[in-house]
Amino acid sequence: MQLLGLDIGSSSVKASLIEGSTGECLGSAFYPKHEMRIDAPQAGWAEQSPELWWENLKLAVAEVLSSQKAGSVKVGAIGISYQMHGLVVVDKDRNVLRPSIIWCDSRAATIGQNAFDTLGHDKCLGSLLNTPGNFTASKLKWVKDNQPEVYAKIDKIMLPGDYIAMKLTDEINTTVSGLSEGMFWDFSTNSLSEMVMNHYGFDKSLIPAIVPTFAVQGLVTPKAAAELGIEPGIPVSYRAGDQPNNALSLNVLEAGDVAATGGTSGVVYGVSDVVRYDPESRVNTFAHVNHTTEQNRLGVLLCINGTGILNSWLHKNVGGGTVSYQDMDKMAMSVEPGAEGLSVLPFGNGAERVLRNKETGAWVAGLNFNTHSSAHLYRAAQEGIVYSFKYGMDIMKQTGIEPKVIRAGKANMFLSPLFRECLATVSDTPIQLYNTDGAQGAARGAGIGCGFYASAKEAFEGLQVVDIQEPNSAKATKYKEAYQNWLVLLNKSL
Repeated sequence: MQLLGLDIGSSSVKASLIEGSTGECLGSAFYPKHEMRIDAPQAGWAEQSPELWWENLKLAVAEVLSSQKAGSVKVGAIGISYQMHGLVVVDKDRNVLRPSIIWCDSRAATIGQNAFDTLGHDKCLGSLLNTPGNFTASKLKWVKDNQPEVYAKIDKIMLPGDYIAMKLTDEINTTVSGLSEGMFWDFSTNSLSEMVMNHYGFDKSLIPAIVPTFAVQGLVTPKAAAELGIEPGIPVSYRAGDQPNNALSLNVLEAGDVAATGGTSGVVYGVSDVVRYDPESRVNTFAHVNHTTEQNRLGVLLCINGTGILNSWLHKNVGGGTVSYQDMDKMAMSVEPGAEGLSVLPFGNGAERVLRNKETGAWVAGLNFNTHSSAHLYRAAQEGIVYSFKYGMDIMKQTGIEPKVIRAGKANMFLSPLFRECLATVSDTPIQLYNTDGAQGAARGAGIGCGFYASAKEAFEGLQVVDIQEPNSAKATKYKEAYQNWLVLLNKSL
């Protein structure tokens, strides 16, 4: 059986086809070939058209299905991974009413903080495991308060993955994992949060029906099949946010397992079987893909908004778009750790949860016109991203997440030898790299959900380590000194 995974990101939409029996990737494609547009009508806002996701999904699937390696395609199941925390609203005719307010939009941060203070910190943390924060529920409240004519027409609200599932199956439903990431789930009652719904004045009818993460959630309609060039009736049998799904793709499912990514945003995601949370909600706890009422599997998530987007900004604005990322890495590696006193804070992509939802902007400090070159800036930026990871990982330790090893796909920032060495060294943790991605993980998830695999263990039998990065003890002192200098700069910015 062949399994199709779809990964709906904010930069691009990716599709991967794997051979279920071997786990071999038969083909992958992403669209657009340049980063997908994010609209910012006001400072701190970030919106995308859900229809844009669908159009790029069709292009990605078409390229995969036409690839020679795929040959004769017989898709048996489809899995969906999606950018977390977004809000999609539709009317009774399934028409999208406004652009999606996506994950890095910070307009609702004040709304969430006010709810946190009004409802009570202990009450929110005890039931939601987080502050209401800048998550989906608070974004919906913003629409209710600021666009009442739109809110009045809403029939159902969805996360981005729920929207793609609707386009595929004409069914509107969601998952416990999805509701938990939106701050709609009460872990103390294992049900929809009455507290959040009542406080924000939401009617329960706005929330779609709940389906299991691993299960047949709907069948591809003839209309969607014709648009995608696949057979109708294929089950959509898995759905999860991109970070829980990335953890799944790396077989991070049990307590103590830790995964990391370094795309537009950067994430460290650890699994716990104990209900713990950061009292300041700088790192967040959600239901993991295999969480059940009988078995706690909670994902503790550190998110750094300014990660690959900083490297991309440097590529465009310092390198003029002509210096490749590989050459940027080589130039950065020609400079010693610490970049001769140059430091960069990467926080230029909206409010950062790890900084208590503050929006400090990115900082460059210690710049000397006689000493520093673009190579120093490339190194200081990568180190700054790593140090933001280290800062957040120290907070994660307070929730019981202490990694013995970090698992990551060999992609995005983890393609950089400097980034890998710096992260392994400052965290004093080996990094295992795998040749997989979110779309392949979603495909495996679909195989579990439709029953092709008897267990997750069977689904990941073919997953192999392709590289290991050990901490560099010879450079540890320099890296750790640079981290302390970075912390001084961070405290100044705060």
